[in-house]
Amino acid sequence: MTDTMTIKEQQITITKPHLPQVEEVLTAGAVRFLTHVVEKFAHRIPELLETRQLRQKKIDAGKLPNFLSETRSIRESEWSIQGIPADLQDRRVEITGPTDRKMVINALNANVKVFMADFEDSLAPSWEAVLNGQINLRDAMNGTIQYTNPKTQKVYQLKQDPAVLICRVRGLHLPEKHVLFNGVAIPGALFDFALYFYHNYQTSLKKGSGPYFYLPKLQAYQEAAWWSDVFSFAEREFGLKQGTIKATVLIETLPAVFEMDEILYSLKEHIVGLNCGRWDYIFSYIKTLKNHPDRVLPDRQVVTMEKPFLNAYSRLLIRTCHRRGAFAMGGMAAFIPSKDPVKNDWVLNKIQTDKSLEAGNGHDGTWVAHPGLADTARVEFDSVLGERMNQLDITRDTDAPITAEELLAPCEGERTEEGMRHNIRVAVQYIEAWISGNGCVPIYGLMEDAATAEISRTSIWQWIQHGKTLDSGAVVTAELFRTMLLEEMKVIEKELGTERFDSGQFTQAAKLMEQLTTSDQLTDFLTLPGYQYL
Repeated sequence: MTDTMTIKEQQITITKPHLPQVEEVLTAGAVRFLTHVVEKFAHRIPELLETRQLRQKKIDAGKLPNFLSETRSIRESEWSIQGIPADLQDRRVEITGPTDRKMVINALNANVKVFMADFEDSLAPSWEAVLNGQINLRDAMNGTIQYTNPKTQKVYQLKQDPAVLICRVRGLHLPEKHVLFNGVAIPGALFDFALYFYHNYQTSLKKGSGPYFYLPKLQAYQEAAWWSDVFSFAEREFGLKQGTIKATVLIETLPAVFEMDEILYSLKEHIVGLNCGRWDYIFSYIKTLKNHPDRVLPDRQVVTMEKPFLNAYSRLLIRTCHRRGAFAMGGMAAFIPSKDPVKNDWVLNKIQTDKSLEAGNGHDGTWVAHPGLADTARVEFDSVLGERMNQLDITRDTDAPITAEELLAPCEGERTEEGMRHNIRVAVQYIEAWISGNGCVPIYGLMEDAATAEISRTSIWQWIQHGKTLDSGAVVTAELFRTMLLEEMKVIEKELGTERFDSGQFTQAAKLMEQLTTSDQLTDFLTLPGYQYL
């Protein structure tokens, strides 16, 4: 069964069996706007993605990323972004998470300034999940959202003065296969944007806020310019002042770090800041430099923000943003609280150290993955901010210029057998959860999303490709990986229990993990083949 809606001789077709949420989300007006946006902008995405591939081929052949000579005038001239709304002036702590109903309420009620509701890395985009997510965010914006636990009958509802809501849409590479336009799957990014904007722009403006977005995984300023065109079109369609829509861009790809000025400039009417998406950035470092044996990373656990290439990235982002009047947001603390007091003290110490470094560097705010860590992160930023709402006054203009060599610097550290086995267990468990419909999973004390699973599987792929040696003396080969995979599957079954293991999709997850890790060519995103399971 399919639902077909015809708008001006163009067709939007829903390919999934009918769900009652369709009428709530895909109203006639919403479909009309979605159709207009897709018709006008979807055809430009393949060209942007092809440009990524052409750039990557040059890097694979030996040309390292660098700052662009053709945009030097943008970097060297004086200009500023248009401005930052009042309710985004203080973003010292932000919480992120998927758009399920209970989580939306708890996140908005946390001791944070902003909740980033995620349709991307922490959401497995089943048709039901993306529809429910739109409904949940609409109800949250309206202030009517409630959730009753079916077992305990506990009622969850919004407190007074909840956090500011920002929606993160999917990346440009991800389709929405459940909705076709003239027979072709539409971009997931446009589906998420158009429906969230349409259902919430009026309510948000009446509340003194606005339609705010996080944009993930941009790799070039041309992609930012594309988004600026999308935003401006939406504003014109509904008679809004240019710059009503505001966005924060995640700098979470290695190519993008060399184009931060250009990205800010391309979105200057709409942008309010950049964010250090550290986990995806590490993944992108591996993926972008995959053919360079001298840039192979060590164990994931030792690739911390103190490493020179990551610290340079953080400092350059702060300097670039603050020069242009934009916020420089810090990265995610993926830790989650522990019921064990000793372990929880260790977690809190890790949070304090991480957030103290970010605040001291000059970041305007940071991310946490769990409400229980918001207070700890906030203390670190409160102590540095004092009476200020942000750190736009920290220019870092006396720092020595940060060079391409610093941003690309090799990362020291061991590659261990335990690190490789840990990567296997994390990636398999995350993939199993994702293809089962859950994109945000606590594993070994960390809140894992797609980015951290990507690091786990691409690290091993790169170690295999370059024949790297572990601390045990073993050379990493496809055969060694397959042996470890079989062994670690038994560990996972023992840890989770046979009943949970047998009822899950671990066999499928292990098969996908093996395909991703031993293939001759590195798969760009595990969510692309994983999406076929949803």
